[in-house]
Amino acid sequence: MEELPVPADQGPDKDETPKPENKPATIAGFLWEIFQTLAMALILFFLVDTFMARARVENISMMPNLRPGEFLLVNKYAYQWGSMTRGDVIVFHAPDQPGVDYVKRLIGEPGDTIKMQGGQLYINGAPVKEAYITMPATYSGEWKVPPGMIFALGDNRDRSDDSHAWGYVPESSLVGKGILVYFPLDQIKLLNVTISTTP
Repeated sequence: MEELPVPADQGPDKDETPKPENKPATIAGFLWEIFQTLAMALILFFLVDTFMARARVENISMMPNLRPGEFLLVNKYAYQWGSMTRGDVIVFHAPDQPGVDYVKRLIGEPGDTIKMQGGQLYINGAPVKEAYITMPATYSGEWKVPPGMIFALGDNRDRSDDSHAWGYVPESSLVGKGILVYFPLDQIKLLNVTISTTP
């Protein structure tokens, strides 16, 4: 009877010495990993907290873009390291309510002339197309923004307590620029509208 060849991996010379298994992590090593993770999380938290603020939308003045109960991440150094841009969503200390912060849209910078007439917004005489508003404003008026001040309006024009009602916002009252909605999770979005004032 013909003998079949023995496969090379089943021959008598095969090294059957069991491979050493990885040693289980020690308790000290496990605790060290937890410590490193927590330390990194704390460092990241304090870094974010240093440069960012959080704000909660409290009313309907910025609908339909921002709704009550939404939370914003706010860049506290946006205007210390960079310039203002018309259309920014801004957070500032309310001039008419101490201890309260407002969320509005930056419409006028220092030196701008703001006019609202027939539901149309004009900045420095140029009509502005506002795709972000709920409905055109029914009020009229004209405002010249003084140095060191800004002019802020809510997107829900007739339902917003803003600069058309109580005047200008001191630049020193700015908390920062809203950069994104981060909660609720199904409403996460960037806030990046820019207003063009080209005639």
